[in-house]
Amino acid sequence: MNISIVTIGKLKEKYLKQGIDEYVKRLASYAKLEIIELPDEKAPENLSDAEMIQIKQKEGERILQKISTDTYVIALAIQGKMKSSEQLAEDLDKLATYGKSKIAFVIGGSLGLSDEVMKRSDEALSFSKMTFPHQLMKLILVEQIYRAFRINRGEPYHK
Repeated sequence: MNISIVTIGKLKEKYLKQGIDEYVKRLASYAKLEIIELPDEKAPENLSDAEMIQIKQKEGERILQKISTDTYVIALAIQGKMKSSEQLAEDLDKLATYGKSKIAFVIGGSLGLSDEVMKRSDEALSFSKMTFPHQLMKLILVEQIYRAFRINRGEPYHK
């Protein structure tokens, strides 16, 4: 299975990079994982609604350029469906079973994802009704993907 995480914004925090690198290393025996970090749009503090939409569209265009037509897209969005780790594991297993070997998880910038990215997505996934920094979300997502593979292989993991 080929999994990509397409995200807006570069990871700068060393401790988060170390955590992500650890899970990427652990995942290597289960799947090929690629993290694609795209530049975010610089934005002033007080944005109009039109400016917010424009920024999300620019970031969305960058995201969509990195996703091929045969990729199953899961957008991380607050309004998405919440799942347990076991449900995510089951869903990834079903995708693999039905020939969806390319999966992209998409994490937007601080303003979220554009309408175009949401329309291209096959599903929206929410980890919580709370808002998390997208840098931290990368680490949480990589850990959950790793956990899903462990669950699907019947291997032990922390509950």
